[in-house]
Amino acid sequence: MTRKDGTRLFLRVDFPDGRRLGPGKIMLLEAIREHRSILSAAKAIGMSYRRAWLLVDELDRMFEQRVIVTFPGRRGAGTEVTAFGERIIALYRAMERQAAKATNAALDELTQSLAADFHPRSHAEPGAATVAPAKAG
Repeated sequence: MTRKDGTRLFLRVDFPDGRRLGPGKIMLLEAIREHRSILSAAKAIGMSYRRAWLLVDELDRMFEQRVIVTFPGRRGAGTEVTAFGERIIALYRAMERQAAKATNAALDELTQSLAADFHPRSHAEPGAATVAPAKAG
């Protein structure tokens, strides 16, 4: 979820057995709902078809109920998000809204505490200090 100031909060559910549900899978389900095609959904969100297919397969194996159904054929071909898949999207988005609301004040404080002179390094340079020097004061 992106806040008005550009700060982003990500929610990912890590289940004890290694299953994960996060923004990528939810975004893919929403794109499938919109485009009615795994290929078109993948293109729309900048994901390879192979990656999209693997995520859909994982989602279908992850839950007791199917999250999508496919209809083979030339003219009637397509993919639909099931009612259960819609419920997963709704539950995830509700958790996201609740997390954003619960963390809003803390994120405001963190954002206000950011150093103005910070410049991220893309790669650490050889011999560069790995610990930031202490600030005076």
